[in-house]
Formats: sequence, structure tokens, C-alpha cells
Amino acid sequence: MKLFFKDHMSIIILYGISFLLLPWMIQALDDLTSHYFYFIFLVSFLFILWLVGRYYRRRQLYTHLEKDDLSKDELHLYEPQASIEQAYSEKLRQMQYLHLTQQQQLEEQAEEKHLVLSHFAHQMKTPLSVIQLLTQSAPIKTSNELHKWLTIGKECDKLTFTLNQLLTYERSSNLVTDLKIEPIVLKELVKEVVNDLKDYFITKEVFPKLTLAEDPLIYSDRKWLKVVLYQVLNNAVKYSEVASTIHIYYDNDILHIDNRGETIPTSEISRVFDLFYTGKKGRTNGEATGIGLFLVKKVLTILGHPFTLQSSYDHTTFSINFSSSLKK
Repeated sequence: MKLFFKDHMSIIILYGISFLLLPWMIQALDDLTSHYFYFIFLVSFLFILWLVGRYYRRRQLYTHLEKDDLSKDELHLYEPQASIEQAYSEKLRQMQYLHLTQQQQLEEQAEEKHLVLSHFAHQMKTPLSVIQLLTQSAPIKTSNELHKWLTIGKECDKLTFTLNQLLTYERSSNLVTDLKIEPIVLKELVKEVVNDLKDYFITKEVFPKLTLAEDPLIYSDRKWLKVVLYQVLNNAVKYSEVASTIHIYYDNDILHIDNRGETIPTSEISRVFDLFYTGKKGRTNGEATGIGLFLVKKVLTILGHPFTLQSSYDHTTFSINFSSSLKK
């Protein structure tokens, strides 16, 4: 109520002046009808004068409210004049302080979550490595025991891969600040990834075939591009037919990774890059996490490498365009 009276004090004063002047004018003018237009002019003049004064006192507020986009430096009014402006500006300050406080709390919680997950993943990798060593060195007497140890080793590999995905996802939150663009010999990097996945190729009975020249030199981040290639090749091996070949070739500045196997439905092509989306294949074999292709899309988008995914006639091809990243 107090703010309301402060905001309308000028109109109250104007009304009081008009109310006091009206009896005097009626008394001073013998015939009011003969001076009717003069009376209208006087009242209109006072009202227009009040409107002009009100506009100039609040022009900063009107300008502020009419702006479509505001920067952080324009959140508050500069030297507010009217009482409503001062109250409005003070409320904006309180809202900004509350927003910044909540944002700081959320950032602290996110950082704490990041540290806990990273610590948890690293702690889990140590016992997994021990289990893998035990499976490799355990004395095997019967074929049944061999099958059990192989199953344990396979499940350990799945856990290790999932934990690595988790760590990669956590690190990707600071991907922009972690980038290091450098010249990369594409063929060497692809060979390195294939070599890292050689046991998986052997287990799945799938064979890689590289058709890359020695000279393609691109500019990108080696570590994150390797993450992308590892994830794409891992998926290619996972969903390939037994005894099939994964063709990795480079043509017109585009790297293609083609595998033969069950195709991705057209309705799922645009969704397989969504976080936690596993699709029909993921629900069938139960191995998909819905994280890998999400990371692929995120990394390639930040690196500036356009990509496409095509799947038809028992062939799925993932292509990465390096035309804007070649050595000039």
C-alpha cells in the first residue's frame, strides 16, 4: 500500500490542485459556458504536463522493459528515480543474487558428483584388473572350467568398457577446455584403435580391412578423436555378422566404417545419438548403454567434423567428413 501511494503521489497532487482551483474558477468566471473551452484547455494542459513529467521520470524503466535481449550488465536500472523504479531495481538485485547463489550450489553439487563418479570408476577398475589377471593365470583342468573362466573374463571386459564410458562421459563435460588440436596421421590412429580392439575382433570372429593411404594428415584432437573411432568400431564389431569383414576406407576426405549385419531401422537413425537410447538392438542383446553414440555426436560436433550414419541392405556405414580439417 505504501508503494502504491508513493507511485501515485503525483496524480494525487494534480487532482488536489484541480479540485482546489475548480471552485475558484467557477466563482471568478461569471459565465462558465462562455469560457468552457478555456477550462478544458487548462485541465488538459495540466494533465499533459503531468504525463510528460511522468514519462521523463520513468523513461529508463520503459526502455528497460521494452528491450528484447538484456546482457548481464543491464539487469539493473541505472540511477532509478521514481519509487517504483527503485523498488523494481531492488527486486531485480534480489532475484539475481538468489539465482547466482542457486547456480553456485548446483555447480558445487555437479563438481562433487563428478569427483565421486570418477573416484568410483577408478576404484572399480583396480579389482577388475585383478580378476582379469586371475582368469588368465588360473589352472584349467576341464573344458567346463575353461568355459566358466572365459565367461568371467568376458563379463569383466564388459564392466571395464562401461566404466571407461562413464569416465569418458564425465570428462566430456570439460571437453572444450581439454582440446589440443594437432596434426594427426589418420591411418596410424585407425591402426592404433584396431589394435586396441583386436581381442574383441577375435572373440566376435570379425575381421578389419583397412584401405587408407599413408598421406592423409588431418588437424584434430588425437585423444578425443580416438575415443570416437574406438566407440564406432566397437559398435561395428558388436553388431556385425560372424565371419564378416569391417571395411575402413578413406575416400574424398571422408572416413567410412562399414560393417555387415542387422541394419538400424529408419525410424531410429535420428535417435541413436540420444543419451541412453538403445533402440531395438540394444533391447535385444542387452549390451548397449545408450552412451557411446551420444559421446560420438558430442565430440564430433565440438571438433567440427560432420558425420552421417546410413543403414540399409544389411550394411551400416558411419562416415566422418574431414574436409575442413585437412592440412592446407
